[in-house]
Amino acid sequence: MAATESPKVWPKQEVLHPIPSELLPHSDNPDLLEINLGPNHPSTHGVLRVVTTLDGEVVVGARCEIGYVHTGIEKNVEQKTYWKAIPFVPRMDYLSFFMGETAFCMATEKLLDLEVPRRAEWIRVIFQELARIHSHLVFLGTGSVDLGGIALLFYCFRARDEILDLFELACGARMHPRYCQVGGVAEDLPAGFDKVARGKIAFMRDQLDQYDELIGANPIWGQRTKGVGIMSPEFAVQMGMTGPNLRASGIPIDLRSANGGYGAYRELGYTPVVEQDGDVHARFRVRIEEMRASLDLIEKALDGIPEGPVITDDRKVALPPRHELHTSMESLIHHFKLVTEGFEVPAGEVYVPIESARGEFGFHLVSDGGAKPWRARLRGPAFVLLQSFPKLCEGAYLADLIAILASIDPVLGDVDR
Repeated sequence: MAATESPKVWPKQEVLHPIPSELLPHSDNPDLLEINLGPNHPSTHGVLRVVTTLDGEVVVGARCEIGYVHTGIEKNVEQKTYWKAIPFVPRMDYLSFFMGETAFCMATEKLLDLEVPRRAEWIRVIFQELARIHSHLVFLGTGSVDLGGIALLFYCFRARDEILDLFELACGARMHPRYCQVGGVAEDLPAGFDKVARGKIAFMRDQLDQYDELIGANPIWGQRTKGVGIMSPEFAVQMGMTGPNLRASGIPIDLRSANGGYGAYRELGYTPVVEQDGDVHARFRVRIEEMRASLDLIEKALDGIPEGPVITDDRKVALPPRHELHTSMESLIHHFKLVTEGFEVPAGEVYVPIESARGEFGFHLVSDGGAKPWRARLRGPAFVLLQSFPKLCEGAYLADLIAILASIDPVLGDVDR
C-alpha cells in the first residue's frame, strides 16, 4: 500500500452474541453477581441449572433452566400399545416408580370400564406405600448430605435396600418392576412374603426412631432448616402445590383420603400427615411421619388382605396363566395377540390422579378406539414444585438455596419428560 493511501475502514456491523439472551446476565448492577448452580452439581437432584443472582451472600433472583434430560416419554407412550407402554411410565418419577405404573393402569382400566379384583387393589396399596417409603428415604438421605451431614445417607440407603428387597421378592426386579398390570398385578404375593414384610416393617420403625435421634437433637440441623424457605398456605395453593409440600404448609389434602380415596384406600382409610410451619424443617418432618404412616398402612393391608384372584380373567386384556399355555390353544392365541398387537380400548377420554411421593401424579389418556393411546399426558408434581422455587429463594442465603431445593424434592425425570 502506498504511503499516501489511507487504510480502508469497514462499516461497523452488529455482532450477534452466540449465547441466548435468556442465559446472559439480567442485571447491569455491578454490585450483583450471577453464578450457575448446575447443571452438573450434586445438590440439584438431577440435571438442573439454576442461574442465581446474588447480592453478597443473599439470593435476589433464581431462574431454573430445564430440559437437559428430555426423554419424550409421553410421545413414546403414544407409539406403543397400552400393554407395551407400561415399562416407559415409571422412568419419569423414577424414585416412586410403582406410582407411575399404577396411575397409567388405572387410567386404562377406566377407559375399559374394567373391574380390578379386590385382592389386587390391596396388593397395589402395599407396593405404592413401599415405593413412597423408598422415595422418602432417598429424599432424607440426599437432603442431609446437602446440609452437610453424610451419616444419615448411609442409614437411609441401607434401609432403602431393605425396601427394594420386597419388590425383588414379589416380582424379581428391584426398580421399574412392571408388577402392576392392566386389570390387576402380574403375580400373587409369593409364599413367605407376609413374614418377610413384617420383619422389614419392624426394622424400618427402629430406623425411623434412629433418624429422629440423629437430626432431632442436632442443633445445626435445626438452624439450617427452621424458618428457612417458608411457604405460606396461600402461596402453596397459588402455585398449585400438592403432596408433602402442601401438607407441610398446614393444608390436609391427600388423594388417598380426599373424596373417599381410591382403590383399596377406600377400605383401609387414611389420615393425612400435616405440619403447620411451612419451612424446610416442616417439609422434612412431614416425610418422616409419612413413612411411619405408610408402615401402618402396609401392616393394616397385610392383616386384612382378602383372598381371590390378582388379575382380571378377561383374556383379551390380561395374559393367561402360564400353565394354560401348554394345554389350551385359545390361551396361546390370546397370549400371542396380546403381546404382538395389544388390546383395543373404547374411544374416550379420562384423567386419573393418584397420590405419589411428591403429590398429584395423574394420567390423561385419550383413546380413538385403537390399541395405542391417541394422546397421553402426565400431570406430574415435580414441574409444579420447581415453579415455586425462585420465590422461596428470594432473600435467603446462598447456602439456604441448597436446603430449599432439597426440601421441595423435585425429580428432573418427571420435569423433562
